[in-house]
Amino acid sequence: MLKRFFLSERNIMIAILINAVVIFSLYFPGLREHKTLIQIDHFFVIFFLIEVIIKLFVYKPKSYFSTRWNWFDFIIVVVSLPSLFMAYLPLPDTSSLLLLRVLRLARLFRFMAFVPHLSMILSGLGRALRASVFVLMVLLFLDLILAVLTCHFYQNIAPEYFGNPLISAYTVFQLFTVEGWNEVADVIADNSSGEYMIGFSRFFFVLIVLIGGIFGMSLANAVFVDEMTMDNNNELEAKIDKLQGEITQIRELLERRDV
Repeated sequence: MLKRFFLSERNIMIAILINAVVIFSLYFPGLREHKTLIQIDHFFVIFFLIEVIIKLFVYKPKSYFSTRWNWFDFIIVVVSLPSLFMAYLPLPDTSSLLLLRVLRLARLFRFMAFVPHLSMILSGLGRALRASVFVLMVLLFLDLILAVLTCHFYQNIAPEYFGNPLISAYTVFQLFTVEGWNEVADVIADNSSGEYMIGFSRFFFVLIVLIGGIFGMSLANAVFVDEMTMDNNNELEAKIDKLQGEITQIRELLERRDV
């Protein structure tokens, strides 16, 4: 009975969900030291440890570790054990061990196993990342170049946005995402002197948004989506080729009959 319970994938998934809710609740300030929630959290550490032990006993280590998800579960359980020990051992600094509790949330990735055509999606994702890497590198280089330029021109005018190249790079990336770009331009305009400088600055920031935000990010997104959907395109092309072949055969049969 106990073996059957722990070998049920549905029961384990329900336990993972409940444990995720408990961990999530423990990070509310008012519930951080809640004894009942902490005890429930410790119970789930023991629960998942028993699950691993039973599966190792039933499936044997060779068969158990032949599945990647089992490897994943085993690692998560092992790194979770220190968070259980700290409740019973006098450990001086437990802040880093408490972080191991958060790692148990990674078991929610187990639900990816129920995603239809997961292997096809992961294959498309890898292909899309490889195809997008050069576009992203160009955007990165553009970001760095613009970071140095904006830092040179506006370091003293708006140090909160362009105080050093790293801050400038972050601000330029923010402009690429078209997030609050007009606020940055307004700060520069308010702190600048001279109509020509204000006009140049506004034009400069509009140019950054157009090149990096609208054209650059859109291109990266287009390449990524195109590669992700290539499997569907290939399948559609294969069906069209098959249909064309059948049409050609029918046409040849009709021509032979007419002759």
